[in-house]
Amino acid sequence: MQDDLFGGPPAPPPSPAPHKQPPESYTPTDGLGTHPAPPSRPRRTGVHPAPGHDDLRVLADALPPQLRMGTSSWTYPGWKGLVWEGEHSESMLSKQGLPVYALHPLLRTVSIDRSFYRPLTVSQYERYASQVPDDFRFVVKAPSLVTDALVRAEDGRGREPNPAFLSPDLARSEFVEPALQGLGHKLGVLVFQLSPLPLAQLDRLPLLLERLRAMLLAQPALAPLAPDGVIAVEVRDPEWLTPNFAAVLREAGATYCLGLHAKMPALKDQLPVLRALWPGPLVCRWNLHPVHGPYGYEDAEKLYQPYDRLHHPDEETRTELAAVIAGMTGRGQNAFVTISNHAEGSAPHTVLGLARAVAGASGHATPGADASAQVESAGTAV
Repeated sequence: MQDDLFGGPPAPPPSPAPHKQPPESYTPTDGLGTHPAPPSRPRRTGVHPAPGHDDLRVLADALPPQLRMGTSSWTYPGWKGLVWEGEHSESMLSKQGLPVYALHPLLRTVSIDRSFYRPLTVSQYERYASQVPDDFRFVVKAPSLVTDALVRAEDGRGREPNPAFLSPDLARSEFVEPALQGLGHKLGVLVFQLSPLPLAQLDRLPLLLERLRAMLLAQPALAPLAPDGVIAVEVRDPEWLTPNFAAVLREAGATYCLGLHAKMPALKDQLPVLRALWPGPLVCRWNLHPVHGPYGYEDAEKLYQPYDRLHHPDEETRTELAAVIAGMTGRGQNAFVTISNHAEGSAPHTVLGLARAVAGASGHATPGADASAQVESAGTAV
């Protein structure tokens, strides 16, 4: 019990008078013989934060300020009690969920994935930006219009070569410029996630590298409007991960997006590209648990829905990723990490587990150590 201003304990509040229950046959009236309706309790409408966020702020304060973690989208009803309270439809969360999502102490970024399927307009990006705090940053996926080598049917199968693949003009007009103008300083990362290449294209990687180089160099500078903004390239074929690929990214001022996906090598085997780009920010998208294999999104979706708990905790990946985050943020670099429900079963739970791992790893990071060496050793530290 807290003492009062003069040092003594406050007097206990008076006991409330016992409430007498009326007999069952009693019906209230208004004195005129009529029976007014009982006063209605105000209905709580809209989406509201889940309880318990105050406890998470202590953990959030222990994380590096350069770290922004988040999820892929925010429209999942199964996150009740984790991000928001109560039952809500996907439609309701699509319209009203983002401001509540952004109140979560550990969620300081989010991946806008819908832009992969159709380019968004400046006004759509502006609406997103208006719903989040000043320190929030967005990760945005480039439209498949420019990142897929194939034009695909509705079932995902490639129909024919895509003439707009890696088009500098379309990348700028349909993606980079609208996102930059609409999000402004709240833009964090523009991700060009290159879809798996057909075999014929894999044999022509030197040519595709030159096309990638031309596309990246044609994009406007982000810094004037988005000081934290960076362009990142994520791939789905390990054949991209060469010194020449890193050289193209470095020349264009872009970075590599660590893609934690069953199609790609383990995290520690992707670190050489980051070492070649040091110093620079960390961008990571934790997409799919390897237990499902390279084509296991549908299997993961069936097993993990409604995404309210962990099914396949991946402690090894958490520990390795936490070490990389601590090493890079310990030298002042920004880190953007977005996590899918398909990583372990529930993205908010994975964010919490990774936050705890980062808080522990950051406590042991050595700010004066060579950060490239920390990145190099992070994959073998477990």
